Amino acid sequence: MREPSRLRCVRSPRPESLRQMPTEGVEVGVTGLSWRPLRRLVPVLSDLNLHVEPGQRVLITGPSGSGKSTLLRAIAGLLTPALGELTGTTLLDGIPPTDCPGAFSLVLQDPASSRVAETVGRDVAFGPENLGMPRDEIWPRVHDALAAAHFPYPTTHATSHLSGGEAQRLSLAGALAMRSRLLLLDEPTSMLDPLNAEMVRSAVRDHVTATGSTLIIVDHHVDEWVDYVDRLVVLNSGGDLIADGRPEEILRTHATTLAAEGVWVPSAGVPTPLEIPSELVEPATQHGGELMTATDIVVQLRSSLTDRRTKTDALRGVSAAINTGECLTLTGSSGAGKSTLLAVLAALQQPTSGEVRTSADLAAGGRTDPFRWRSRELVERIAWVSQRPELGFVRSTVIDEVMASGRSCHRQEADLRNRCLGLLEVLGLSRLADSSPYQLSGGEQRRLSIASSLAHGAVALLFDEPTVGQDRATWAAVTGAMQSAAHAGAAVAVASHDVDAVEAIADRRLRLDAGVVA
Repeated sequence: MREPSRLRCVRSPRPESLRQMPTEGVEVGVTGLSWRPLRRLVPVLSDLNLHVEPGQRVLITGPSGSGKSTLLRAIAGLLTPALGELTGTTLLDGIPPTDCPGAFSLVLQDPASSRVAETVGRDVAFGPENLGMPRDEIWPRVHDALAAAHFPYPTTHATSHLSGGEAQRLSLAGALAMRSRLLLLDEPTSMLDPLNAEMVRSAVRDHVTATGSTLIIVDHHVDEWVDYVDRLVVLNSGGDLIADGRPEEILRTHATTLAAEGVWVPSAGVPTPLEIPSELVEPATQHGGELMTATDIVVQLRSSLTDRRTKTDALRGVSAAINTGECLTLTGSSGAGKSTLLAVLAALQQPTSGEVRTSADLAAGGRTDPFRWRSRELVERIAWVSQRPELGFVRSTVIDEVMASGRSCHRQEADLRNRCLGLLEVLGLSRLADSSPYQLSGGEQRRLSIASSLAHGAVALLFDEPTVGQDRATWAAVTGAMQSAAHAGAAVAVASHDVDAVEAIADRRLRLDAGVVA
């Protein structure tokens, strides 16, 4: 079920309150909160209590699947009996969040789930419009918010043509334009390169300083936000609150414990990629040398819905090759064209010009143009993990999902099941085998998609931001799976802003800048 967006939950407050900047943040009270999603045997959160004073800046962290995003959704009033079993109360200034229209803005982990309009300007304007603001006040807010989020395109730009990082900045702009008294952010920089991530953090700090709003952030990386917050809240893998206080004090006294829980604490360093048994990640068929090439690729996208003649070059004359036995990393700033190039290699994005060719060995005597392959041929040979893994789920349980591609390729059932169970184990998903894929956390969904891509033995493996939403332990498992697959004979291409991941796994690097090879 599609979640409500950060804006759709807004109701119209009294008009006289709309022209005023907030002077005090919202008080947040969470009492006895328990949440068990549908088809989950164990609750994500159990009897959790949390009190946030008006104007506090709070960072919530913990391992993947600990309930951080769930807690944020509870504060926003997005957990309902239709989606699971809910007990306890969540209050904003003493009343339920559904009864305090315009009091908060929520930026979800998946920014595309907040998209409500076809153009950038209309998307950002949606919140203020629902608040009943006069039109002559809305558009100055829109332009100010886009500038604050360092958004690179005009208001007429099509939202469907944004990269993951650009969509993240757009979602933040929509939240800033509402000037709410409570700002809720779920991993707001996860799709951004370091420079743009720092600009977003500065924009958040400036906004909160100017408005006096309460700020609650969910993020795995404590070091990125520790200088921006005055309180650190830590959940463990069972959804229990294990630390709460001043960041410097918690990091000084509990760093070892937090690192063991999977928290990215500054003093712990970067973990080593986990070595995965080759029988879990090796391709079903072995190939040698250059597997796929992309030559002089141009991809043009219509930049505006109102101007059909103006095109944006997502890629301009890009050439690349992926080879068996190695990992190629695609780097560059948000919007550089990394995801587009992966989609072209996966035969999911037809280039405007240029060509993609595979080796004759991979083509198995047929056509070397993957855009002319049948669906089953693509599935057998090329696996792609997108930035939005949930859109690719086709089964009702985790175990059936990870086995789906192998079954469609008629892999031997017993061998397939053993391989899938092994992948779920190393990727930390075994306990969720009978759960619905749609009830997993964002990081868990990404690992499930990775497990599914490896399960049936495709030789070309394409991963788009695979380490987003991962704690220290799951990061080591994800990077280890990609590295081990390359060592076992697969051709691996990874688009990532994660500097540590690139450093750990890259055999060869290709940097893009504004659609060209830098």
